[in-house]
Amino acid sequence: MNALAATNRNFRHAARILGLDSKVEKSLLIPFREIKVECTIPKDDGTLASYIGFRVQHDNARGPMKGGIRYHPEVDPDEVNALAQLMTWKSAVADIPYGGAKGGIGCNPGDLSKSELERLTRVFTQKIHDLIGVHTDVPAPDMGTNAQTMAWILDEYSKFHGHSPAVVTGKPIDLGGSLGREAATGRGVVFATEALLAEHGKSIKGLTFAVQGFGNVGSWAAKIIHERGGKVIAVSDISGAVKNPNGIDIPELIRHKESTGSLKNFQGGDSMDANELLVHECDVLIPCALGGVLNRENAADVKAKFIIEAANHPTDPEADEILAKKGVVVLPDIYANSGGVTVSYFEWVQNIQGFMWDEEQVNKTLQNYMTRAFHNIKVMCQTHDCNLRMGAFTLGVNRVARATLLRGWEA
Repeated sequence: MNALAATNRNFRHAARILGLDSKVEKSLLIPFREIKVECTIPKDDGTLASYIGFRVQHDNARGPMKGGIRYHPEVDPDEVNALAQLMTWKSAVADIPYGGAKGGIGCNPGDLSKSELERLTRVFTQKIHDLIGVHTDVPAPDMGTNAQTMAWILDEYSKFHGHSPAVVTGKPIDLGGSLGREAATGRGVVFATEALLAEHGKSIKGLTFAVQGFGNVGSWAAKIIHERGGKVIAVSDISGAVKNPNGIDIPELIRHKESTGSLKNFQGGDSMDANELLVHECDVLIPCALGGVLNRENAADVKAKFIIEAANHPTDPEADEILAKKGVVVLPDIYANSGGVTVSYFEWVQNIQGFMWDEEQVNKTLQNYMTRAFHNIKVMCQTHDCNLRMGAFTLGVNRVARATLLRGWEA
């Protein structure tokens, strides 16, 4: 099942549990606006190249729309729609005053020079500058984009609207980016894990963890778990996988990956089959990479007692049912990986106030938000007698539906 079908299914299930009016349900699913633009730029060799850029703005009942911009050759409109919708529910679960959006450009960033990427980003911004804004729609980095991309958008947007640091988040620190933003999603995953484990009378210290994906999110989550006395016994990424039953030295593994670009030939552990990681013997499994990695083929063999969804949509609905029967507790992506958008919100707040926080304040406030959101999800689970995924979806959908009705949605 693809991301859009799964998100729609979860939404409809939540709407049924909440007893939403069918008209409200329908209006919540329909995106507010879909933008498609043609971006033509001169390449370095003098030829012209054309790329399709787009932005889906899903909902603005609770505040400006928020979501990433990705540069990827296969930008699928369905997937972008699903991710924009997911951002609406995610922001509501985290209780930050945003709706959802998503967008990007269909290109392969690896094939473009830095100056070509800059020209493309600036042309894209010129085409959508009057449809984004500090109180309208606030983009952020995603696959194939980074802080530099945000810096170009900020500069181009500011030519039309005056200096506006709050128009994008995930910026370089020198241009008003927030301290703690780089680690935020991984750190949020750890705070979410701590909240869940505390509910079961456990803590990170002494438990064993397997981490699938060792990019930004996976490496930060593993590093912080390691610092807190958790044993990370298996790690994998696109280059391979490493295991050590006594616990991997994560700072050493990060150094190894930075110097060699891969997990291969790491001295502090044995190599293993990357596919085996998902069914490795451990207490907590954290998928941090792609969607759909837990499915009906492997779900029955999962040995972890807890799964923390740091990736978007790593568990197929079919796998969900199998895991539930086994008594595996799944902490859903819509909550578990919301640390990134929460610290993006802190960045936006700091920019609007023109007053920056120190990193300790960012991390402490993030912990407060993640812990409070978990307790709000648990209340929904008890009220509606449902699992954590439906607890999170009902919490998010209910907040957006209430805001929509209060604003007078038929007006």
